[in-house]
Amino acid sequence: MLDKLFSSAVGQSLSVVNVLIIFASAIVLGLGIACCFMLAHKKEGYLQSFMISLVTMPAIVAIVILLIGNSVARALSLGGAFALIRFKSNLTDTKDLVYLFFAVSVGVACGMGYIAYAVLFTILLGAILLVLHKLNFAAYGKDTVNLKVTVPENLNFEGLLDDILNEYASAWVLRKMRTVDFGSLFELNYRLTLKDAGKKKELLDKIRERNGNLSVSLTLYEYEMPTAD
Repeated sequence: MLDKLFSSAVGQSLSVVNVLIIFASAIVLGLGIACCFMLAHKKEGYLQSFMISLVTMPAIVAIVILLIGNSVARALSLGGAFALIRFKSNLTDTKDLVYLFFAVSVGVACGMGYIAYAVLFTILLGAILLVLHKLNFAAYGKDTVNLKVTVPENLNFEGLLDDILNEYASAWVLRKMRTVDFGSLFELNYRLTLKDAGKKKELLDKIRERNGNLSVSLTLYEYEMPTAD
């Protein structure tokens, strides 16, 4: 009776047990991939929405592959739909892209007659996305900040702030450096995790003493996705 409920209107069917096993396996593997990425980029930083994308994307792709089967026509049609998403949408958050793939997958399921599967996948993936968002999965805490320091041209910035950062931060990395004001100043950008979030002013005061009282800013850390040239 259950297998009949999850049968396609065009005469094809998928095993409910096998599909659920594949779905669960894809979610577990997605979590493993996300955790590996987080561990590998713990010092450099990562985007929370990208982690959620890594968790859910394998399950979404698995759904699509199951629905395509051996049909070349279905594969070409789906490829056209994904190409439309890639070139016609302007997305700044990868979670938005996941939701678009989610919607396309459910639409394919409905279009093929797998109405019950479309409902099942919508409930399961929707619940997973909501739980990940509610748990604030892979989010950085308030102790992780961006530090931007301006250094005069005649001051060697190599190792200039290492002792201060080691004193106030449990982990830090120099992410970017550049010249400003026609090369008369250097701008250093750090990401650091503070040992004590209540000592921000003390940290800034010590840096100002070291860089000649030039501009210093401390902001909540936001990961920037790399862009292709």
